[in-house]
Amino acid sequence: MKRYPFRSGFTLVEVLLSLAISAVILSAVAVAFNASAVTYQKNQELYAVVNNGRQALLRMTAQLRTGFSVDPNAPANQCNFFAVTGADPSSIQDLTYDFRSSDNTLYLITNSDGAEYVLCTGVQSLTFTRLLTADASDCRGVTVTMTVQSGDQQKTLSSAVAIRRNLEL
Repeated sequence: MKRYPFRSGFTLVEVLLSLAISAVILSAVAVAFNASAVTYQKNQELYAVVNNGRQALLRMTAQLRTGFSVDPNAPANQCNFFAVTGADPSSIQDLTYDFRSSDNTLYLITNSDGAEYVLCTGVQSLTFTRLLTADASDCRGVTVTMTVQSGDQQKTLSSAVAIRRNLEL
């Protein structure tokens, strides 16, 4: 039997040991990747809900800012007011923003025809705080505070609006 002075290659033990180390490293990478993917998905869902809430808040503030005759006696989850819609100043609509905790949804209701539009879903709470005029018959401003939720994450959005047509009252 002829013996070679240099042996090339790996022994079976070395190959099995390297395979075991590679398996541990790949398992750790897979767990990290999975955690990253789950976190990314949750962040995307939260972004969508917060963005939807911001758009609803922007619409509410724009309509309230140019509106008038805000009902000071409406419940905290509703805001009733009149707004000019469109370019014609005589096109006035009676509008209501209504948050319903039963389905966690914010609605826009046109009171003239009773049509309801969904503005935002995933709303956990919403309050309208009114700043009354001197004679308390109308509102000079409204603060809207809305909490949206996606999964177990919540974000609170808030905006204050001065009713331009009621500032001098």
